[in-house]
Amino acid sequence: MAITAAMVKELRDSTGAGMMDAKKALTETDGDMEAAVDWLRTKGLAKAAKKSGRTAAEGLVAVVVDAGTGVAVEVNSETDFVGKNAEFQDMVSGIAKVALGADDVDGLKAADMGGKSVADVVTDKIATIGENMSVRRMAKLTGDTVVSYVHNAAAPGMGKIGVLVAMTGGDAAFGKQVAMHIAAVNPASLSEDDLDASVVEKEKQVQMDIARESGKPEAVIEKMIVGRMKKYMSEVTLLNQQFVVNPDLTVAKAAEEAGAAITGFARLEVGEGIEVEKEDFAAEVAKVGQS
Repeated sequence: MAITAAMVKELRDSTGAGMMDAKKALTETDGDMEAAVDWLRTKGLAKAAKKSGRTAAEGLVAVVVDAGTGVAVEVNSETDFVGKNAEFQDMVSGIAKVALGADDVDGLKAADMGGKSVADVVTDKIATIGENMSVRRMAKLTGDTVVSYVHNAAAPGMGKIGVLVAMTGGDAAFGKQVAMHIAAVNPASLSEDDLDASVVEKEKQVQMDIARESGKPEAVIEKMIVGRMKKYMSEVTLLNQQFVVNPDLTVAKAAEEAGAAITGFARLEVGEGIEVEKEDFAAEVAKVGQS
């Protein structure tokens, strides 16, 4: 029986097995889908499917810089324990290197890594380590100089927070100081120009509502808002923030004194924005007792 791409996809979707493993299973069972599932199970290759519903909010961010291009990649696991696993770390390091040649996370998942797609490599690792994993995000930055920094490093080039800074002029030492600032302060954007307009408008409206509670005239309120929005910008935009290394200077002024111009940055933190459902121990025991 001819094995079609649609059959391979269906088996992959139902088992979480890699593409080549799914194709081999169908070939071995002459296209019988149920038999192919059993074949994968006997080989231990269908384990990933059982893990896919679990929340993966731990893991690592890896950073790699090469010739003016830097990438940061977040690869998640279910537990922090796996993030300390050398086998998992080797995989994350390899994925980050592959990311240098990818444009986005979808392209990264489809990219070749030792003869398999990155997605298939992750699926295979789920089966061997026994936890759900995912390549969640990547950021890519180019510039005359790109500097990376990893906070709370678990291994060289990877940890809980990964930062990239692109700039012209200056030196790597100053770039690392800026990267450390970004890791600590987590600015929303480089400057006012690239801050999301909807975010700015929402903050302005909140400040207007707060000011109106004071009962002051609208003309006075408008002047109050100008000052409050200026303060807001100084808190959320990198160039306007007080530099943690020297709070007497803004980041922009510190860059000017260092002979540098910061052109972009990226910051990825493990699990950022992922909602993890927490269950108390008694509820877990009750659930086990009902199963």
